[in-house]
Amino acid sequence: MSHSITSVLSQIRSLQSQVGQVAPAADLPRSNAIQGLAEGNAVNAPSFSQTLEGALKGVNEAQQKSGQLAAAFERGDATADLAKVMVASQQSQLAFRATVEVRNRLVQAYQDVMNMPL
Repeated sequence: MSHSITSVLSQIRSLQSQVGQVAPAADLPRSNAIQGLAEGNAVNAPSFSQTLEGALKGVNEAQQKSGQLAAAFERGDATADLAKVMVASQQSQLAFRATVEVRNRLVQAYQDVMNMPL
C-alpha cells in the first residue's frame, strides 16, 4: 500500500512540475504541501493535518481563480484570454481529481485498518 501512495505522490509531483513549466507561477496558485514533504527534514516538516489543510486550501484557491477567470472571460474582460481560462480550468480540475483520489486512498486505508483482525 505504501508503494501506491508513493506512486500517487510522484505523479502529483510530476504534474505539478509540468504545470509550473507551462504557466508562470505568479498567475497560478501553488500549494507548498508537496514541497514540504519532499524536503525530508523531519524537524521542519509540517504535520499531516497542516499538509492536508494546505492542499485543500490550494485546491479551493485554484477553483476560485478558475471561476473568476471564466466569469471575466464571459464578461469580455481583455485580461482574461481563453488560454488562461483553459489552463486555470484544467489545473483546478486536476487538483480536484487528485484530492478525490487521496481521499479515496485514505478511506480505503482506514477501512483496511478497521478490518484487520486483532
